Amino acid sequence: MKILLLEDDLMLGSAIKKYLETTGHVVDTFRDGETAFSSLQTESFDLLILDINVPKLDGLSLLKKLYDTKTQTPAIFISALIDIEDISRAFELGCYDYLKKPFHLKELSLRIDKMLKIHKTPQEHTRLSEGYSFDMKMNKLLLYKKVQIVPKRQLQIINLLAANCGNVVEYDLFREFVWSSDEIDNATIVAEVNRLKNILKEDFIVNVRSIGYTIKRR
Repeated sequence: MKILLLEDDLMLGSAIKKYLETTGHVVDTFRDGETAFSSLQTESFDLLILDINVPKLDGLSLLKKLYDTKTQTPAIFISALIDIEDISRAFELGCYDYLKKPFHLKELSLRIDKMLKIHKTPQEHTRLSEGYSFDMKMNKLLLYKKVQIVPKRQLQIINLLAANCGNVVEYDLFREFVWSSDEIDNATIVAEVNRLKNILKEDFIVNVRSIGYTIKRR
């Protein structure tokens, strides 16, 4: 999923970003609330991780602005503050969870996994490799957050593989989803996938001999 992280501590923010990206997420980090809120006006995120005490616009005020505009993105607060009024206000504004600093990064990951199981949050962004991700909502392939243009058919291939990340996509499904024809042979599919792989800057599409292709879940 694509996560917005608001954390003004540079070292902590970097550590959280690095850890969550190793678990398969795409993370954009911000050190002040105003910049984070500005980004939320132009980009979509699947989850917000917000520190409360940050410059310019604190995490609670940012969530309040989103609440007022009826933007309903799940949020997890991380903070050294333990003021019960702040915690109560956070939950009133739609906060899903609250994690007190210091915390183990694995604990944050477990909270995110629990949220996904309970709310079944649809993931609009799928991480494919170190640099690549796929925006399911916008149907765009991104390389380090920049759109990479590929031919329409190859984009459909990426879309299909990203939607089934971690599972093997068999040749018959490529025929149905990409070509809409039962007459396309396996050799044609292989040739098109190879053309796509030659365009990509990173090799993450894996051939499963005689069956189809997969992208391993990160």
